[in-house]
Amino acid sequence: MDPKDLRATYKSIFESEDGQIILEDLSRRFGVYRTSFVPDSDETAFREGQRDVLLFLHSTLRDEPKEQ
Repeated sequence: MDPKDLRATYKSIFESEDGQIILEDLSRRFGVYRTSFVPDSDETAFREGQRDVLLFLHSTLRDEPKEQ
C-alpha cells in the first residue's frame, strides 16, 4: 500500500464517528494533552512513547503529505 492510500485508510477509520470517539479516548488515556515528565526517566520515556503514537495519528489525520 502506498503512503497516500495508507493515509486515506487512517482518515476513513479515525474520521468516522466511532473513530473520533476512540481517538479522543486514546489521546486522553495516553497523555496527548499533558506532560509526560515524571521523576523516573524510564517511566518518562515509556509515557513519551505512548504519546508519540497519538501525535503520529493526529499528524497523519491533519497534515497533507508533501509532494516531492
